[in-house]
Amino acid sequence: MLAALARRLAAGLAVVAGVATLTFFLLRLAPGDPVERLLGPAATAEQLAAQRQTLGLDRPLPAQYAAWLARVARGEWGRSIASGRPVHAVLAEAWPATAALVGLSLLLSYLLGIAVGAVQAARGGTRLDTALVLLFTYRLRVLPSFGAHGYDSDALAGLARLRDLLRHLALPLATLTLVGIGGTARFVRGAMLDVRAAPFVTTALAKGLAAPRVWLHHVLRNALVPVVTLLGLSLPALFSGAVFVEAVFAWPGVGRILVEAVQARDYPVVMAATTVSAILVVLGNLLADLLLAWVDPRIRHGTREA
Repeated sequence: MLAALARRLAAGLAVVAGVATLTFFLLRLAPGDPVERLLGPAATAEQLAAQRQTLGLDRPLPAQYAAWLARVARGEWGRSIASGRPVHAVLAEAWPATAALVGLSLLLSYLLGIAVGAVQAARGGTRLDTALVLLFTYRLRVLPSFGAHGYDSDALAGLARLRDLLRHLALPLATLTLVGIGGTARFVRGAMLDVRAAPFVTTALAKGLAAPRVWLHHVLRNALVPVVTLLGLSLPALFSGAVFVEAVFAWPGVGRILVEAVQARDYPVVMAATTVSAILVVLGNLLADLLLAWVDPRIRHGTREA
């Protein structure tokens, strides 16, 4: 088990290195000059050249990449080209919002997805309407469609401020969660139908056990083992989905900062946000492996068949 985790960790580190390297060179080869965006159209050629030298952008790409790796190895992410602030400070302000959005969405996706999938497997399915913004913002006028706080949030305190935050969180969280519910529900439904046909389920029913007990303790419990694998596979999609959701709903998380940084060609911010996101995805996959070993002793003891 430890050897397998070590191999997964090594593979994960290779993935992070690949993502960082690809992002670094593609970002610099893309059209757009961060110095021109920073100084504006009135800047002279001498000013542009001096600023590029100050930022180290006049050096060959391999030298820039080596310098970036050296800074990251020291725990330094550099400074934002657009704002001049330390990159770690920019991300530190945004990560709590992204963590809250992604964490709650992951929790709700699996809780509701497992519930819906179980109902579909046992009694048939249901459909959900996804026209969230039109219904709740423009028809019912009960939920805002952008930002994390209202314009008067500074004057609010206690429960009123919390209620304002939850209202702004509702639509982006629902959007990101509905995508996960569908995939989880279909996966759980298929897994439960496969387990339902297993001989031990037939035996349990033949012994006179109540059907709800058989579904809960035999079918659902065994069907959840492959669902843990789905957790690791869903993390990349969840993080990438969070980028678009945060941009659409102006949620003040890393996704919105990443989109704005790409538009501004703010290289240090884009590199830090992308690399940290890749690291979190790898760690999430390792966590899914540990959870899978916990729920399935055959993997923990190395006895599961390939």
